[in-house]
Amino acid sequence: MSSFISVSAKNKENSQTTLNNWRFNISVKEMGKSVIVGIDEAGRGPLAGPVVAAAVILPEGVMIDGLNDSKKLSEKKRDELTPIIKGKAIWGIGFVDNKTIDSINILNATFLAMERATDVLLQKTDIKNLHFMVDGNRIPTFLKEMDNPLFSQNRITVEAIVKGDSKIPEIMAASILAKTERDKFMKLLSHRYPLYGFEKHKGYGTADHIDKIKRYGYTPYHRLTFKID
Repeated sequence: MSSFISVSAKNKENSQTTLNNWRFNISVKEMGKSVIVGIDEAGRGPLAGPVVAAAVILPEGVMIDGLNDSKKLSEKKRDELTPIIKGKAIWGIGFVDNKTIDSINILNATFLAMERATDVLLQKTDIKNLHFMVDGNRIPTFLKEMDNPLFSQNRITVEAIVKGDSKIPEIMAASILAKTERDKFMKLLSHRYPLYGFEKHKGYGTADHIDKIKRYGYTPYHRLTFKID
């Protein structure tokens, strides 16, 4: 197996991440020049809809003005940046639906969405040395599995970065793609269920959304393991 994994998470207080860092301690320098893959998600907290992840490589020399944490950008700005990112970057998107979220829990569903996004991205590039930068303080399970067939032809290193979506351009781009793809899904869902206002709250637990659930009940797209007051 030709995959190599290194975990050097920024948050050393996370004991599991620290253990991974100890077990797979191969530095980026030892791996040679690596290409950064930024990974982020959108939709962990909502009461309805999928969780969506994106994986992004910005080719050498590519600069995209206006990148930032998607939460700090207006919807208009995110929508303007999305086609620019898709046109200049190598990217992949992964969706995991609400029923799977209920079945395996939101953390595992988030990791699965990240794995699916990575799978799509790897089909678009033959780059061998990859340095994964994941927003947050936890390494997705699939990036720890040294025998994962996704990486049979790759040498990889992995890093979790707290608030990476406001620090690393590749993660910023991933956060924007994940957010806009999920928002697009929720807007389409609003046409099927116009009473719920999905186009406004995107499935998050706003007072209006909770009121609509109490009045009309759950749709097939609600997460039944997410409780409302």
